[in-house]
Amino acid sequence: MQVTQHRIIVIGAGYAGAIAAGRLARRLRREDVAITLVNPEPDFVERVRMHQLAVGQELRARPFAEMFAGTGVQLRFARVTAVDVDRKSVTVTATDDNTTTEELAYDTLVYALGSAWNTHGVPGTAEHAHDIAGRPGALRLRERLAGLDAGQPVVVVGGGLTGLEAATEIAEARPDLDVALAARGALGDWLSPKGRRHLRKVCDKLGVTVHEQTAVTTVAPDHITTASSSTIPAAVTVWTTGFTVHPIAQATALKIDATGRIVVDGTMRSLSHPDVYAIGDAALVMGPGDKPLRMSCASGVPTAWQAADSIASRLTGTKPTTTPLRYYNQCISLGRREGLIQYVTADDQARPAALTGRTAALYKELVCKGAAWGVANPTLGLPTRRRGVVQEPAPLPHPSAANAG
Repeated sequence: MQVTQHRIIVIGAGYAGAIAAGRLARRLRREDVAITLVNPEPDFVERVRMHQLAVGQELRARPFAEMFAGTGVQLRFARVTAVDVDRKSVTVTATDDNTTTEELAYDTLVYALGSAWNTHGVPGTAEHAHDIAGRPGALRLRERLAGLDAGQPVVVVGGGLTGLEAATEIAEARPDLDVALAARGALGDWLSPKGRRHLRKVCDKLGVTVHEQTAVTTVAPDHITTASSSTIPAAVTVWTTGFTVHPIAQATALKIDATGRIVVDGTMRSLSHPDVYAIGDAALVMGPGDKPLRMSCASGVPTAWQAADSIASRLTGTKPTTTPLRYYNQCISLGRREGLIQYVTADDQARPAALTGRTAALYKELVCKGAAWGVANPTLGLPTRRRGVVQEPAPLPHPSAANAG
């Protein structure tokens, strides 16, 4: 009698989606499951390095065809245009011609479409600002920065992790430019006193002008306007005020929160549709203190582990287990020679201790390399198969908090 394969479709191949697909391939037998990974681009994008790409640094190519060679994971380079959770299907459009549309049926869906930049509806942002939430935006910014003459002003809007990394990276790579950072609050106000002192020291050394308590209300081609009606010159505006999730989930019957994230249980399973798992930025995952995990690589990687192991357990007839998700530190690169590792509590609040300077920069580089290595090697620590059934793995340690913004 012919055995029908269980069809698993993973949509989105960022850190979370790529890791989940590879881990599922290792946990389950090819004759039992058909795993398809859908993504518009043919190679993995290290999102935590987009500020480096924007200033002209070359990043290592990581083709999915090489990463998943021999795993049994089928690659579909296409753009997801719709998800029908009632009919259990995903509609995709081929990226090579943008006209060929196909419907893919699934038995289990792993939703990992991630997030994009959030303009917050500020007038002029979409038309005049640049983003580094993905490779297309980073490449557009790269071209624009390369065309700037010495002395021209660049303003980074947003004082979070992405904004700090962008402002310091640009200032270090292009010391001839007038780089400024506009932060809604005080500079690094969530950091420890030691962390704030080091951050200010680095900004001063790199010549970054910091505008604190500055809310931006309008973006124009050559300046930004603040809530106090003052203007700040900007030949280039880089917008880094947070992320917004992909809108497809909002058009489905999935249970979502006010931000559009899919509500899941501790195994990353949708509360409304048990054949759907959501991971990474797309999922509303509750962490310590019943607080939602922030959108980041630090959150996405362990949610991918959890979802893959939960799916494998259910398909092999074992009880899914959950591992508490928590944070350990926030890793911030401040150019190539400086860094800041802010140690945090389980719920992401700053501790007094922080690692700074060159050592912190090396630490952050190791975290970035480790995150990329984890995508290409998602099976670390998994047991061998025994008689076609994968035994439940021992709890895995969660990675240090890598910054995705």
